[in-house]
Amino acid sequence: MGNTFCLFCGCVAQSSVGVVEQWGRFHRLAQPGFHFFNPLAGECLAGILSTRISSLDVRIETKTKDNVFVQLLCSIQYRVIKENADDAFYELQNPQEQIQAYVFDVTRAIVPRMNLDELFEQKGEVAKAVLEELEKVMGEYGYNIEHILMVDIIPDPSVRRAMNEINAAQRMQLASEYKGEAEKILLVKKAEAEAQAKYLGGVGVARQRQAITDGLRENILNFSHKVEGTNAKEVMDLIMITQYFDTIKDLGNSSKNTTVFIPHGPGHVRDIGEQIRNGLMEAASAQVNVEE
Repeated sequence: MGNTFCLFCGCVAQSSVGVVEQWGRFHRLAQPGFHFFNPLAGECLAGILSTRISSLDVRIETKTKDNVFVQLLCSIQYRVIKENADDAFYELQNPQEQIQAYVFDVTRAIVPRMNLDELFEQKGEVAKAVLEELEKVMGEYGYNIEHILMVDIIPDPSVRRAMNEINAAQRMQLASEYKGEAEKILLVKKAEAEAQAKYLGGVGVARQRQAITDGLRENILNFSHKVEGTNAKEVMDLIMITQYFDTIKDLGNSSKNTTVFIPHGPGHVRDIGEQIRNGLMEAASAQVNVEE
């Protein structure tokens, strides 16, 4: 049920307060409920004020310290103080315009002292300063400021595009640094793996050659002891001929269609054997010289 009244009585709704005048002068406040008025004594209901919270959205355009024009969307929530409803009724004809004027004044005094980044970081400080100023001023007129919310900060469209481009460039730079570090790590790991593989390959080749050498030595010794009248040179020649024919056989059995031209004849086998013996003798002589 809303506010209803006539010449002799009236009903003030909940969350409202009535202003009663007598002979055109403020007489008293009428709380929610049913009231009688004495028109013979000059009483009448002059008006009714709502004590609910009202919201006022204010859009302010101003400039920051770094010369960037921005629009600030500020939401002010206020209400009439029941005890001071007469001040709110008589002192201000248009409270919304009064609140908007003070919001403009305080905001345009604070924001020009901040850079754009500082404004985004400290928008709560701007709202707090506006709240303190409005509470001090509007309290004298019977209004209480409940909350002030800095809803949005809207820079110029060109500035927003520039900020997005700067952000994108920074992220691309960071991504490039991470990519470079990753490629560096991959190259280092690859080089370490290749070095380890070569080292292990060398160890394997050395062990293979050592095993071949040990096997040849044992074969020569066994053959010399079991076959009378033979010496180490003859056994070595026989082993070299056998290895030579095994190699020829392996080349012939290869599945690859590759033609290999090599000199073939007993003389070549003898030459290979002499080269191996000379190499072994030179190595043994060098080792003796080192030990001396």
